[in-house]
Amino acid sequence: MILNDIAEEFSKLKTVNSVVLSGSKTSLINDDMSDFDVYVYSSEKIPLEFREDLIKKYCDKYTIGNTFFEDGDEFSVTKPKNMYIDIMYRNLDWAYKEMDWVWSKCNARLGYTTAFIHNLKTSKILYDRNYEFERIIDELKEPYPEELKQNIINKNYPMLRSLDGAPFYKQVELAVKREDLVSQNHRTAALLASYFDILFAYNMQTHPGEKKLVQYAKKYCKKLPKDFEDDVTAVVKSVGSPQILQSLTKLLDELDVFLGK
Repeated sequence: MILNDIAEEFSKLKTVNSVVLSGSKTSLINDDMSDFDVYVYSSEKIPLEFREDLIKKYCDKYTIGNTFFEDGDEFSVTKPKNMYIDIMYRNLDWAYKEMDWVWSKCNARLGYTTAFIHNLKTSKILYDRNYEFERIIDELKEPYPEELKQNIINKNYPMLRSLDGAPFYKQVELAVKREDLVSQNHRTAALLASYFDILFAYNMQTHPGEKKLVQYAKKYCKKLPKDFEDDVTAVVKSVGSPQILQSLTKLLDELDVFLGK
């Protein structure tokens, strides 16, 4: 398979520690539109010349050195089948630091707290020089920390609407009064990010990222608020309309009942 061939090419570099497949294709919830996310973990930055020479073996059209999100290259192949491949480059020390800060020390963020942990945990190893990535996956097989669950809920819940000051709900409310559609959209997205962070943490599930959150929650979360899917859909569809505050109120009221707040 082309992915194994790519991993073998990277393995020839002594600075490469591991090559793994992660993202949508390693999830049980994927489709034909999901691309192949390959992560190359190394101790030093891999030269662009090497990366370009490798990709040229498989296609003529590609982009090299994208740094919009992470350092990466993108290309597509048509044989043996249509595949869109995204190669991203990381330092293995970063993975250890992320695990330590979130998984071991149980620090929480506003939204997406365990998204990188999920990315690491669900990776499929294509190459692993000293079994370092295998040790990462083994560590993440340990039970979800109860302290992390509580810290995520405690950090994100007040920002929904109960915090004194400017919680997300109040920010949306002000955006509605100002007729500021961009701000309304931005703050609603932030509210939903914290909302889903709470749901996945409550169910002790790592956060899968940005795609198919409703489907993922329905499949892997044993407990969800009443009318969960309908309420999320209503919120998204009402952004920019007079119904947004009503939809958010319903969503958050059901979450309060769910959490026993």
